[in-house]
Amino acid sequence: MKRIIIIFTGGTISMKTDEENNSAAVPSMNGEDILKLTPGIETIATIDLFNFAMLPGPHITPEKMLQLSNFIQHKISFEGYDGVVVTHGTDSLEETSYLVDLLYNGEKPIIFVGSMRNSSQLGWDGPSNLIDAVRTAASDDSKNRGVMVVMNGEIHSASQVTKTNTHTLDTFKSLDFGPIGSIDNNKVYFHFSYTKREYIGAKKINSNIDLIKCGCGMDDRLLKFCVDSKTSGIIIEGMGRGNIPPTMVPGIEYAINQSIPVILVSRCLMGKVLDDYGYEGAGRELTDKGVILGDNLPGQKARIKLMVALGFTSSLREIKKIFEEGHY
Repeated sequence: MKRIIIIFTGGTISMKTDEENNSAAVPSMNGEDILKLTPGIETIATIDLFNFAMLPGPHITPEKMLQLSNFIQHKISFEGYDGVVVTHGTDSLEETSYLVDLLYNGEKPIIFVGSMRNSSQLGWDGPSNLIDAVRTAASDDSKNRGVMVVMNGEIHSASQVTKTNTHTLDTFKSLDFGPIGSIDNNKVYFHFSYTKREYIGAKKINSNIDLIKCGCGMDDRLLKFCVDSKTSGIIIEGMGRGNIPPTMVPGIEYAINQSIPVILVSRCLMGKVLDDYGYEGAGRELTDKGVILGDNLPGQKARIKLMVALGFTSSLREIKKIFEEGHY
């Protein structure tokens, strides 16, 4: 059987309802506790476990993500595991899995998994999701696919998946391309390969990145505040194809004139940004000023990518290549 290590970091999958805390869910179970409630998982692979943390999703920091990434790669490179499964809070699962994916260039599968219901709720989805994740990690067909997310019987590329609903079991979606595979009747099926896999050889990250979402009539106050507060980079979630209110443009110029990278993505749920509009505040004016396009990434993932990119290089030319060409 394959050797799989499950790394537990917390999240809803580890939570129970606390009657002393107004019946609110809190982290309560470690890896051993969760595995005891997941019968049959030991028949899929030889399982080892490690309790890395017991944190809710919003408590995960970029620095903790990097620490987790280094830990995973050590386990794969030096301890001979055939695959890795990471349990994680769903609120930030897409960000952590994406950071790990950007820093990983190996062939063995890394699977992130969580649950939308805690163990005190009827229909707790933790055990079934965890079994599916281990089954995917143990599949020969999972090699050379980078980091994946397994939830609700679907397999997604970490680079594409996002949480779309606050509470439903099928919340994780790859909106532009769909899931790359599924688990059906205890078997793992891959429908296609996502070929735009990216690797950035960074050894550190720069988490001093700000994210601003555009709305009608916004001005440049937030942009100037970020620059004056010594930000290392700014992500702009623009409108539509990648356009902003004209009153924000002076703030963009203010940042670029101080060699601060500004990455433009869209607040739309699907589609990539492109500089095919030419009016004031539109994508063409912004790219002419030095704004970098962020393809189809949502703001939170563009922020992760810039953290990693700045950990690798301070060159705006190289950062532009990383975002717009997928290499450097």
